[in-house]
Amino acid sequence: MLSLDFLDDVRRMNKRQLYYQVLNFGMIVSSALMIWKGLMVITGSESPIVVVLSGSMEPAFHRGDLLFLTNRVEDPIRVGEIVVFRIEGREIPIVHRVLKIHEKQNGHIKFLTKGDNNAVDDRGLYKQGQHWLEKKDVVGRARGFVPYIGIVTILMNDYPKFKVRACIVCFIKNVIFWARCGGSHL
Repeated sequence: MLSLDFLDDVRRMNKRQLYYQVLNFGMIVSSALMIWKGLMVITGSESPIVVVLSGSMEPAFHRGDLLFLTNRVEDPIRVGEIVVFRIEGREIPIVHRVLKIHEKQNGHIKFLTKGDNNAVDDRGLYKQGQHWLEKKDVVGRARGFVPYIGIVTILMNDYPKFKVRACIVCFIKNVIFWARCGGSHL
């Protein structure tokens, strides 16, 4: 039985092997954070990678597609460009296409968005009284994508039990692997 084998493997680990496990886990987490922060600096976006959560951008992007974003201040926003933006009072950013641009004489730009698969523009999504988005609302602009890779994120959000089970299975497999293979050289 898997659970009994797991417990036997953990019991056989000495303190040094256990510390090694904890150290490896810490290095994995810190490496992931450093990569994320590095991507933030390189792309200029607070969120350089996002997952499409709805079908509002089909056929361009489907639910579960992983988007790569940039957000250079010097690049002007153009009609037809796909942007990811936040709306005040909403936690999750939205991926939609720029439909119209309104430029004032002082150079200040406002723009209107719409999902490719939606019948109407996004004014109904914006906060009450807001009719246009501004550059400060933009999280990033889509520069590339990988289809359906983000479906794991959607599964974890839609089915919390899946997330817990996946984490437990990964942890158990890691401990078993290191107890049988990696810990032998310590």
